[in-house]
Amino acid sequence: MSKVRMGLVGGGPGAFIGDVHRMAARIDGEIELVCGAFSSQPEKSTEAGRALYLPTSRVYESYIKMFEAEAKLPAEERMEFVAIVTPNHLHYPIAIAALEAGFHVMCEKPATFTLQESLLLKAAIEKTSLLFGVTHTYTGYPIVHEARERVARGDLGKITKVLVEYNQGWLADSEAEASKQASWRIDPKQAGISCCMGDIGVHAANLAETITGSNITRVLADLAAVVPGRQLDDDGSVLLRFENGARGVLVASQISVGEENNLTIRVYGTKGGLEWHQMNPNTLTLKWADKPAETVRAGWGYLGNTAQHNTRTPAGHPEGYLEAFANLYTNFSVAVKQARTNKGSGITPIEGVPGIEDAINGMAFIQAVVTSSADGNVWLEIDKVIANAQQ
Repeated sequence: MSKVRMGLVGGGPGAFIGDVHRMAARIDGEIELVCGAFSSQPEKSTEAGRALYLPTSRVYESYIKMFEAEAKLPAEERMEFVAIVTPNHLHYPIAIAALEAGFHVMCEKPATFTLQESLLLKAAIEKTSLLFGVTHTYTGYPIVHEARERVARGDLGKITKVLVEYNQGWLADSEAEASKQASWRIDPKQAGISCCMGDIGVHAANLAETITGSNITRVLADLAAVVPGRQLDDDGSVLLRFENGARGVLVASQISVGEENNLTIRVYGTKGGLEWHQMNPNTLTLKWADKPAETVRAGWGYLGNTAQHNTRTPAGHPEGYLEAFANLYTNFSVAVKQARTNKGSGITPIEGVPGIEDAINGMAFIQAVVTSSADGNVWLEIDKVIANAQQ
């Protein structure tokens, strides 16, 4: 079995997340970057390819030309999947073109520009039976897997309350808007209908659904563009209802001065609770009514099989963001290798990799909270939001 061959669209000079994807993909040695269309500006794509030591023949000036040329190569040479790391408005057309050309897709979140596009993307995945993953990175942490397993087996009892927040401060000053990372996120033409909720709020929602094993069914949102002149939200709070009956609160902010990537979740049930902080990712705190709180750490043999499978180092050797990201890529590579000989439905979930249903849930969440806030802070049913998008 050879390494899985990966192509990349986006991630050229100055693009933070492109480097993250490349590093994560190669950590476990299962994936090799073989080609790319790194920028809409051909000279920048060439510059990126040169820096990555790729042959000039495998560096392309557009993703369309890349898919056409790669599809003509022998099966043992061409890329097998493409990672999409562009601004949001380009995710859907690139993903559709890749699927139509016969390539699996790993995409940055949110998976598409609109909810309607996510639903169309699902239909394309069903038609082609190709694989699709979306990089909700935080689900890759071993301790997140452990938290999910403990909730699923009933350790906490019936889940009743979920508190999740993702606070940053990097957009608190209008001067930050000049950076490449900020400029497209605050532009509706590139980011879509939301900045803060579309960028980090959707991560918090996905984390809550992943750990609880229960989807968000209703939302009531209060979003704001705190920095004057912004067209999209940079702060927001959302009341949540889950399909298992639990209530919750989600807070996301990019104007909370001094905050870094402070993603935190607390889940409470009838028997106990848990708490996890992304900035201290190897620790899970379990809380009980009748005994002292417990601290669970990554790397120990008492963890469940899924957590251990997604751990590389012994206890006390921290695994962080890049390793969590790498878990998504490595698990995706396993599915790609299996697909070499066993064709199956791309809708089938890949173990350890968020898929198209997560993508649709994420886009429905973004659409629902933006609409809820704009309509005067009213409750909205997620199912109705999806139904409206299907019309």
